[in-house]
Amino acid sequence: MDEATLPLLPAEVLAASETHFPSILKAMADRQVAAGRVTEARGAFDVVFAADGFDRLDGYYDGTALSGKVIKPLRPLGAQLYGGYSLSNGDFPIYEDEYYTNTGGKAKLGVLFSLLRDRDIDNRRFGEVDAALALEQAELEVLLTKVGVQQQALAAYWRWVAAGQQLTVYEDLLSIARKREVGLEREVSSGRRASIFITENRQNITRRQTLATTARRDFQVAANRLAFYLRDSNGEPREPSTGRLPTPEGLAELAPVPAAATLDVPLLLARRPELRILQTGAERALQKIAVSENELKPRLDLSVELADGFGAVGEGGASRDSTDAVVGFTFKVPLERRQARGRIAQAEARLESLRQEQRRVEDQVEIELRNILLELDTARELMALARQDVELSETMRRAELRRFEQGASDFFLVNIREETAADARVRYYGAIRRARVAQANFDAATVNLAGLGISGDF
Repeated sequence: MDEATLPLLPAEVLAASETHFPSILKAMADRQVAAGRVTEARGAFDVVFAADGFDRLDGYYDGTALSGKVIKPLRPLGAQLYGGYSLSNGDFPIYEDEYYTNTGGKAKLGVLFSLLRDRDIDNRRFGEVDAALALEQAELEVLLTKVGVQQQALAAYWRWVAAGQQLTVYEDLLSIARKREVGLEREVSSGRRASIFITENRQNITRRQTLATTARRDFQVAANRLAFYLRDSNGEPREPSTGRLPTPEGLAELAPVPAAATLDVPLLLARRPELRILQTGAERALQKIAVSENELKPRLDLSVELADGFGAVGEGGASRDSTDAVVGFTFKVPLERRQARGRIAQAEARLESLRQEQRRVEDQVEIELRNILLELDTARELMALARQDVELSETMRRAELRRFEQGASDFFLVNIREETAADARVRYYGAIRRARVAQANFDAATVNLAGLGISGDF
């Protein structure tokens, strides 16, 4: 069977909105930007190769030198591992005698450690950690966007369903009045009833036409709103046809609204994406404080280097033909350090701001959760009462119709019973909508990914 002729169910709407809704696609694009920045930050630890050399074409000295160096930044202790190779030929002036090598060249291997400043954190490691935390925030933004969009998509769907069922009720009510007019005309023609009954019935038809016309407008508005979330494979809004409206029997086959729900507030707070975004922001602020405090420290770098020549003794003499082990250090003290202090003050203020915002959101979310649970429980109860009202009003309608057919009732009471039964059905479908929307709100508040049709691991 063609999908376009099947009843439209919530799963199809949720799948379409999650896959094609622009806000979600934008959030996912922003996440890709953040992922690219992680790769960029990791590039600070890429291996670097450098080479240089020269050749004297004229002059008293004819020295030629060539050297290459590989540098690998390491994360622990801000270390840097490097290795190099150099080769020279010819004579060099005394101020360039460091270029002399043996005939097979010279190899060098060394490592540089940071013992104070840059020992625990430096700009490269901060950039890597900060980019990873920014990516985590971007992923949470995707989740937050999906939760909001899917919640709104479900609300639009159930509004469309309720409006469609309301239209069906009023069209059925109008159809009854029109069919009754045919019978009344026969009875008036035969003299069994007065002509005023036709006038009264036409008045009912006019009133019911007004109700049906208004319901048709509401249904079209609801369909337009639903099309905003129900999108085709190209991402274009797709208005559902009237033929895809689920029947009351089809709605009964959907999973019922749960009979009860409980709140584990600490667990739910830990799952809320907006709170997790704030917590991640606080972690970024702490990292900013750490890297700024690092700039207040003096620099003490220790280097260890081994060098050895290859081949026969070159033109530099025997002094170049040895294995060298060199240990060195560099010490530097920042004096005023106002830039670092200013960055620390900014980061600490940012951290305090995030903590207060987190506290506000936690309090707001907890109140919101309790109100949503109250709304859900009330909506369930009202839906059960509305169902009872439908059953009772339908019983009264059928009984009054039998009395009318037996001549024991009048036309006025029959119309009242019919319209009361119709109103009860409209209220019932409205109660279904409110209960389903309340459930969607509860699923959004508790981050129930399955209930919102959200795929992926967050």
